[in-house]
Amino acid sequence: MKHTRRTLLQGAAALTAPSFAASAAAKRPAGAASDDEAYWRDIAKAYDVKKDVINLENGYWGVMARPVAERYLENVKRVNHDNSYFARRSWREEHSAVLAQLAAALGAEEEEIAITRGATEALKGLIAGYNKLEPGEAVMYADLDYPEMIAMMDWRAAKSECAVVKVAIPEPSTHDGLVAFYKKALEDNPSVKLLLLTHISNRTGLAIPVKEIVAMARGRGVDCIVDAAHSWGQMDFNADDIGADFVGYNLHKWIGAPIGAGMIYIRKGRLADISPDPGAPDYDQDSVAGRIHTGTVDFAAILTLPEALKFHLDVGPAAKAARFSYLRNLWVEPVRGLARVDALSPDDPRLHAGITSFRLAGKTTPEENAAIAKRLLDEFNIFTVHRVGVAAGSCVRVTPALYNTPEDSLALAKALKAVSG
Repeated sequence: MKHTRRTLLQGAAALTAPSFAASAAAKRPAGAASDDEAYWRDIAKAYDVKKDVINLENGYWGVMARPVAERYLENVKRVNHDNSYFARRSWREEHSAVLAQLAAALGAEEEEIAITRGATEALKGLIAGYNKLEPGEAVMYADLDYPEMIAMMDWRAAKSECAVVKVAIPEPSTHDGLVAFYKKALEDNPSVKLLLLTHISNRTGLAIPVKEIVAMARGRGVDCIVDAAHSWGQMDFNADDIGADFVGYNLHKWIGAPIGAGMIYIRKGRLADISPDPGAPDYDQDSVAGRIHTGTVDFAAILTLPEALKFHLDVGPAAKAARFSYLRNLWVEPVRGLARVDALSPDDPRLHAGITSFRLAGKTTPEENAAIAKRLLDEFNIFTVHRVGVAAGSCVRVTPALYNTPEDSLALAKALKAVSG
């Protein structure tokens, strides 16, 4: 049976006291939106963060809200105190309850998911375990995919005696243009049977129309593995909105869980197409959990997932998505008119969330973009990060969080006018 967010909230309500997010939501007037600063100031109060820098580099991981961090510390103390007595007597039942809440939030079935230490571990398990490739076939990935996943696709191809097809996503992109781009790429390379798709690129922030591309690829007999590390929690969607049979999710980025939490998804009926991890115990061979093997986990991090989900749902997935886009647009719109600044994700709301990278005219090397990020920090007190691997050249990534303010975004726009002059 598929769960709903209402089911999850009913289950989570008994676990936690009213959070900062719930209190802020209760005070929110009807129709409050992404620019309701009174509401978002209340949400921001739940974050204990460094105040002496404008941090617009929140894509590494998502800082925990205070209720989540407090619950995590409580769980650390509990696990440390109860030791193996907890692990051997209580853990399995409590883990199952957490898994049920994750499935409810994602709109999946419990047997379709397992908890991992992050999207990387989930995706490594999917790519390494994919067993349908035959010698002479091919795999495909793009320049905007995550570097470790690119390496895994290369490894998978070599192990399966397959070719590798590398494509470069065009700049600028449009929704229909991206679907047509992948359609042509697959038509031109009929031997491709496995396609890696990144829902939101960690390099530029481009959000691709993954459901449409997955459906198109499936019609050509091509399986897709989707990297959703940066999308769930930054955008508002469920498993069916992705449409893919194999997905890796992150929970410590945009869901706001403790570091070291992610999720692997394998649609019911497709489990046999991902081989078990060689180290997985016999009792996990017929489950999604058997497709990865972590060993001893951070029990406290997993026990804290309900608190992170509660905060996420109290704020509201749609409200979060709108706020991230709003903070992004506040700096992107003013710089669109600057001849020497190129904001790399399109303004079509279907193709971006909060992350957007920029490139200054003629500045395409890693060294040049590292220098730009350094100048933003040294001269304007704005922390960003440079990204490499984009076919058109390196760039600087900007990633707002819920604790950021409109003033932070406008400060970046002002700084870019100065550095591009």
